[in-house]
Amino acid sequence: MPGTTRVEIRTLKVGRYVALEDSAYKILSMSKSKPGKHGSAKARLELQDIFNGQKRSHVGTVTDTIYVPVIEKGSAIITHIQGDEVNAMDNKTFENMILPLSSEFTLEPGGEIQWMEAMGRFRITRDH
Repeated sequence: MPGTTRVEIRTLKVGRYVALEDSAYKILSMSKSKPGKHGSAKARLELQDIFNGQKRSHVGTVTDTIYVPVIEKGSAIITHIQGDEVNAMDNKTFENMILPLSSEFTLEPGGEIQWMEAMGRFRITRDH
């Protein structure tokens, strides 16, 4: 998968991110079982999609590898809002970006936002 790396499930922690089926998920909880007589230890991950909030679970052996998305975060100044898109200028690179409008925030031109990008998809995470 582009924009990801691979790690073993045993190295993951709650609050980190994993990538399954072209979407990024935050780990809400994680439980591990002991190895049995004829099998290896299993890990059960409870996940939440960072873009739409849907929850799901994933079960695998602790030695399995899983994709982890490369997540970039930053802040930007809103230049204008057009339809369901927010046009903003990144504070570090001064590049123009187009982000999807989120109904959970009250955004106004000139305001500052924080954004996150994972696997080519963007999300506004906070307004100031």
